Amino acid sequence: MYLRAGCQIAVSPDTKYFAVDWLGVEVTRATLGIIGMGSIGYKVAQKARAFNMRILYHNRNRRRKEEEEAVGAHYCAKMEDLLQQSDFVMLVVNLTPETHKLIGKKELGLMKPTATLVNISRGAVIDQDALVEALQNKIIRAAALDVTYPEPLPRDHPLLTLNNVIITPHIGTATVQAMRMMAEEAIANMLAVLNGQPIPSEVFPK
Repeated sequence: MYLRAGCQIAVSPDTKYFAVDWLGVEVTRATLGIIGMGSIGYKVAQKARAFNMRILYHNRNRRRKEEEEAVGAHYCAKMEDLLQQSDFVMLVVNLTPETHKLIGKKELGLMKPTATLVNISRGAVIDQDALVEALQNKIIRAAALDVTYPEPLPRDHPLLTLNNVIITPHIGTATVQAMRMMAEEAIANMLAVLNGQPIPSEVFPK
């Protein structure tokens, strides 16, 4: 991928100059497909709006019209339609029996050959064997993964050898501020339970 290769060129002892015709892919005005438009997916849409991206989303439940209009998002009842149209596909779903290997060989085959798959949910949402095959055979252009299955991957896993994938060690919330807020939220939930009060951020509301 552009960023990974660029870092290697920048630090390589063999680099004498930077090529002027070495070009990446523009995000501005590209189509972003968000699979999973919960609170995190919606935050992604808000940020993508700043880049004038065309935003498509697929979710179990459609967002309210005013929420869609606020970020310029268009609902795709069928995930297949989103996959076929998107330049970037971002996975922001919970891992459940329904989303286990949600993206497999069929789904990857529906994506544009110029598309990038981004996974910030859970590793098992993607069939990793199918992803390796798709990246090796240029079925899709690239992948960016903050999550894998397992974590970390075995050191001989083929994903680690590909030059069109970026893998980060599940650091989507790895900031001092985020960890502090998560700890405070957990404490608030525990105190609410102990005091017989409603849980502020209940995972499965009654």
